[in-house]
Amino acid sequence: MKAIRIREPGDPDVLELVERGDLEPGPGEALVRVRAAGLNRADLLQRRGLYPAPAGSPPDIPGLEFAGELVAVGPDAGRPGEARARRALKIGAHVMGICGGGGYAEQVVVPVEHLMLTPPGLDPVASGAIPEVFVTACDALFTRGRLEQGERVLIHSAGGGVGTAAVQLARLAGAVGVAGTASAPKLERLDERGLPLDLAIDDRLGGVAEAVREWTAGRGIDVIIDTVGAPYFAENVASLAPLGRIVLVGVMGGSRTEVDLRALMAKRATVVGTVLRARSIEQKAEATRRFAERFLAAFARRPPGLEPMVDRTFVLSDAAEAHRYLESNRAFGKVILEV
Repeated sequence: MKAIRIREPGDPDVLELVERGDLEPGPGEALVRVRAAGLNRADLLQRRGLYPAPAGSPPDIPGLEFAGELVAVGPDAGRPGEARARRALKIGAHVMGICGGGGYAEQVVVPVEHLMLTPPGLDPVASGAIPEVFVTACDALFTRGRLEQGERVLIHSAGGGVGTAAVQLARLAGAVGVAGTASAPKLERLDERGLPLDLAIDDRLGGVAEAVREWTAGRGIDVIIDTVGAPYFAENVASLAPLGRIVLVGVMGGSRTEVDLRALMAKRATVVGTVLRARSIEQKAEATRRFAERFLAAFARRPPGLEPMVDRTFVLSDAAEAHRYLESNRAFGKVILEV
């Protein structure tokens, strides 16, 4: 098979197309012929040597999500939930899923419980833009953030992959108001793609807490989804409603900041950190199952305001150029490698 290898830690030029032996599924695993692989910020960190792949995943082939066809399934490993997953899968089925690494390749092997059937009507590029960001957004909003119908949510980096997914799922779940931060061009793109925010905040101008106070008449935000980290933390605390929840999904802007503990205490606030890649097989399977059961059928119906947001596609051999584009912060939604 062809795959993209990280030759050594460094800039995008360390990504090279290589030939590797064909894969075989082991106990509890599925072999998928990959047709599309989504790029994620974690891939950029892995390429720089800052985010090693978890145990059991290819150490030098990046890629956390994919779409393709099911080729083979290995022997039963007897894990809880595995039998149910097997019953839903047939050889040749169009599938998509998450992986700890290895997505930038013609083949990938993953636990069968990490696969989802591709919704009818979605091509590989569109379905390849779903697994990592929508499962992450679902887990952050509802499992970690406990977002309920009628609450307000603030999503930082609303024009990114997780951000656009979170905007859509929050709307679908009945959030009464969805606010977001992004650059002015990306805020415009959200409007153009049918995802207008109730409160749109230009992240270059600041003033998040002040804008939230005015928008909510002083009440504040119930759930904040933050993929940026340190630069927004003080604004997040100031923007929270009583009993509000901050869910830290990423630290693109930095991981260290000062915290006013009295402000958190006064609001009886909750701060939750979360990451998907490092979880156990069972925990990833549970996150995948929760997303699939609650939202996957909606992609087949394609209601207004629900679609994978694909910004641009590259062929597998142009992975280095795809990384440069993602690092430029110009992408709105997902960047996809066609395999």
